[in-house]
Amino acid sequence: MQTARASRLSLALFTLLLSGCSNNNLKWYVVSPFTEQGQANLKFLIGGTKDTLLMSLLALVISIVVGLLIAIPGIARNRPLRSTNVIYVELVRAIPLLPLILWVYYGLPDIAGIQLDYFWAGVFALALSDSAFEAEIFRAGIQSIPRGQSEAARTVGLNYVQTMRYVVLPQAIRRILPALGNQFAYMVKMSALVSVIGLQELTRRANELIVTEYRALEIYTVLIVEYLIIILIIGQGVRWLERKMGSDEFNAGR
Repeated sequence: MQTARASRLSLALFTLLLSGCSNNNLKWYVVSPFTEQGQANLKFLIGGTKDTLLMSLLALVISIVVGLLIAIPGIARNRPLRSTNVIYVELVRAIPLLPLILWVYYGLPDIAGIQLDYFWAGVFALALSDSAFEAEIFRAGIQSIPRGQSEAARTVGLNYVQTMRYVVLPQAIRRILPALGNQFAYMVKMSALVSVIGLQELTRRANELIVTEYRALEIYTVLIVEYLIIILIIGQGVRWLERKMGSDEFNAGR
């Protein structure tokens, strides 16, 4: 219901902006759903949603896997292993995403002979950048589980891998689910930077449409509304998943 309200709110905002045609400087007809030209432009803009969401989702899945693998050494008692975690996290987090995207797309072919297309270069760069944040999220989630539960698991015969799989990680994931949802929303927004290498996601399509229509304000307004709807839907989806997994502590305590 909240998602529907959010969508209606975004639609109302867009309709209100369209109604501002009394300002002669604004030409909302280029993105109006009531004109043939506007319908064609809106269809072109919305067509980038698939690549934006798919790229963000794939990057999130990869970053979660890599982040978990990096987080495990971060909770080890062995100092060299912990140092590996710290070095990776600090180095990757220090690299801005835009230069990383450009380095992956233009640099990998020269350095490693690996030529990625627009889409997979974006996925790889987003995943690499986000993996450091995911590692810290997982490390904090795992360390929030009382040590007594791990000790109890070992007393019943579970080894380290089984303890992590059946006891620690299920609880940790429920606790870090809101943070993972925030990272997904962050990835969707940061995917706009992939437009610089030519991927026709939402932002790239908006830029291309501006070149032909010369109406930046109107087109970027629609772009903002598109991102707003997507992020609101993701937020509501994460909240639903929290309740489904029983991670909503407020409701659990009622």
